[in-house]
Amino acid sequence: MIALKPTKGHLLVAEPSIIGDVAFNRSVVLLADHSEAGSVGFILNKALDFTLKDLVPDLSSNFKIYNGGPVEQDNLYFIHKIPDLIPQSVEIANGIYWGGNFDVVTELINQNLISEKEIRFFLGYSGWDANQLDEELNSHAWIVTNNENPKDIIERPYHSFWKDKMMQLGGEYILWSNAPENPSYN
Repeated sequence: MIALKPTKGHLLVAEPSIIGDVAFNRSVVLLADHSEAGSVGFILNKALDFTLKDLVPDLSSNFKIYNGGPVEQDNLYFIHKIPDLIPQSVEIANGIYWGGNFDVVTELINQNLISEKEIRFFLGYSGWDANQLDEELNSHAWIVTNNENPKDIIERPYHSFWKDKMMQLGGEYILWSNAPENPSYN
């Protein structure tokens, strides 16, 4: 398998070797930005136990909230695929956008004009300083993969995302896909 260089829109799939890392164990991260200055991403498959209404009481929404990563976990972030409705959005890649005018988002949610299939919310983000992600890639903490279905990334079921990625990688990864999250439970 040819190793991909990380770029905006790629996915970082946690190697089974980082078992025990509380923040990133079995994570799939969407890279929202990657440059010489550093990288930013959002963990796509770590749902939290509360909803958007728990965080923003003015909203009439029960949209699920995800743990985006260990950085700035007191801030709310979002990705979406509706830039025509949300001004000031920044394209990540292939029709997936990051951020935008949150006042417009709240109006659209309260008017039931946005569904969970179009937007995903995160507390915090995953961040790497310059060269930090490269160092983690060199130590085999992550596998960089293409995001084959960018517009479906928001709707994708989070429970099996990491396992599905392990299966797609094939070979020895198939064994890891069926291993218990904590091998000592085996």
